Amino acid sequence: MSKPIEQYTWQELTLGCVMTEPGSAREYKTGDWRSQHPVWDRDRCLRCGVCWMFCPDAAIYETPEGYFDMLPDYCKGCGICGKECVTGCISYVPEGS
Repeated sequence: MSKPIEQYTWQELTLGCVMTEPGSAREYKTGDWRSQHPVWDRDRCLRCGVCWMFCPDAAIYETPEGYFDMLPDYCKGCGICGKECVTGCISYVPEGS
């Protein structure tokens, strides 16, 4: 059994920092440090999924209605989804708003 990531030293990391346990990213909530988060304007959203495709963290999911939203535990607020949105329906608001 492996130990928690915070207990590893840099000498113990795998060459190239390759992930050796598939799916282990779900264990680490990486959205805690963001300063802004995306908000979708559903009136302008085409439900095309471009935001979902370009999200580097797989932090966007499709709602049952076919719209998209972010997973707060994993969204880092990078802004890529907003930049790639073809209709400009994604805006960013400061965290806590």
